[in-house]
Amino acid sequence: MTPEFFVSQLTSQLASQPSSQQSSEAVSQSGTAKPIDFEDTMGVINDHFHYVPTAFTNGVSDISVSNEAGQNEGSCKIFAFAQILQLSEEQTLRCFGRFYQDVINTPDGNDHANIRNFMRDGWKGIHFEGQALKRK
Repeated sequence: MTPEFFVSQLTSQLASQPSSQQSSEAVSQSGTAKPIDFEDTMGVINDHFHYVPTAFTNGVSDISVSNEAGQNEGSCKIFAFAQILQLSEEQTLRCFGRFYQDVINTPDGNDHANIRNFMRDGWKGIHFEGQALKRK
């Protein structure tokens, strides 16, 4: 699957699914399209991009997350992929699949800090110290 086809699937799924604040149970009961899996996102990235471990920060407040090169590589890849393809914040969050759903299900939790910070600060909080992805 090409990155562009992946984005078209993501866009059509967003149009057919409830908002991110509704439960995954409601999505599955409604008979709408299956949500994006984290592994599917990683597959598209790995198939079409060269990855270089890259440090990045996520957040604009005093609770920003600093990620060393090689740390939280899934988040690094997804944020870099989403920047290259100019995905919206909602499209980007959906690329995290079940991990995004975990955050939605536990709004007061402290796991998945990169997802939580991105939900709060969006693209204005993402800063890379280099280029993490390059098309093959």
